Amino acid sequence: MALLLVLLLAGFGWLATYFWKQAHTDPVTYKTETPFLTDIVKKTVATGSIVPRREVQIKPQVSGIVEELYVEAGQPIKEGQLIARIRTVANAANVNNAQNNIQAARVGLETAQVELDRQRPLFEQKVIAEQEYNRLLADVRAKKQTLNAAQNDLQIAQRGASNNTGGASNLVRSTITGLLLDVPIKVGSSVVERNNFNEGTTIAAIADMQSLVFEGKVDESEVGKVREGMDLNLTVGALEGENFPATLEYIAPKGITEEGAIKFQVRAKVRLKEGQFLRAGYSANGDIVLGRRRQALAIRESLLQFGKVNKDSVFVEVETGPQQFQKRLVKTGLSDGINIEVVAGLAKGDKIKVLGPPAEGEKKD
Repeated sequence: MALLLVLLLAGFGWLATYFWKQAHTDPVTYKTETPFLTDIVKKTVATGSIVPRREVQIKPQVSGIVEELYVEAGQPIKEGQLIARIRTVANAANVNNAQNNIQAARVGLETAQVELDRQRPLFEQKVIAEQEYNRLLADVRAKKQTLNAAQNDLQIAQRGASNNTGGASNLVRSTITGLLLDVPIKVGSSVVERNNFNEGTTIAAIADMQSLVFEGKVDESEVGKVREGMDLNLTVGALEGENFPATLEYIAPKGITEEGAIKFQVRAKVRLKEGQFLRAGYSANGDIVLGRRRQALAIRESLLQFGKVNKDSVFVEVETGPQQFQKRLVKTGLSDGINIEVVAGLAKGDKIKVLGPPAEGEKKD
């Protein structure tokens, strides 16, 4: 009985203490904020990289071994400038075929010449028609052309060049004017010519660095708000503090799946100022401006509350007296994720309740 009495007294004491603290708790004081005028910019970010608009890969016309390299990566180059010289390795089968073709062409030329020499006196004596004699002359000329072509084929098979090409098919030259981005081969490397069945070995990569584009991807939730001609502000991770303007010129009509989300390829022309230089392959982010409001009446977006019954109702609590608040519906506009434009429902001097528990020292004494 004594123990039970002690427990009852302890319980009554705890309850008395609890209710006393509740009765003497200071009332909550809420902070307030007023609407303000600010510029609001809504934008989306496209991630991608800086690439040249025109980049070509130089490949050899013949297979062989790189004998000389005349350039190195990073230097400017002009169209037609010599890049490398290839020492061809003769293919025994090709050489043999070329030699057989020469022999056959010589036999054909000799036969045609003999026939022409036999028919010439008859033509001079008016025994055969002029048309027949002209046919024999044309046949001799054709056989000479065939022999010449066979001899060129032999030269190409043996050393990768012929007299008709000026001996230049084993010399690799630039096809555009630009900057030499990469030379992936070295002297002594084996290279393969380009043809219908092989892409060939890349000797050099050249690009026009005066015409750069930004290639990136935009999420499907934002691509409907993007259109060609919009301005972009590019930030390059490797160049802190520098921004580069660009203009959107292409939006892909078809999206691709990437990490479980649908994204659309975009391309923008980079507008470089005089003296600015960007390297190919820089990773960059492009801020695409979707909307802009100058000096709009705005509040912090975290002050907004949403109705539980009507999900579309948006309101704030406005102070009507000392620590007395009333709900007021508002109409919002553009948002940048932090501040949001208030189109209707608030005036500049209204005091809006700040949600959340009060900070330390905000209770009444």
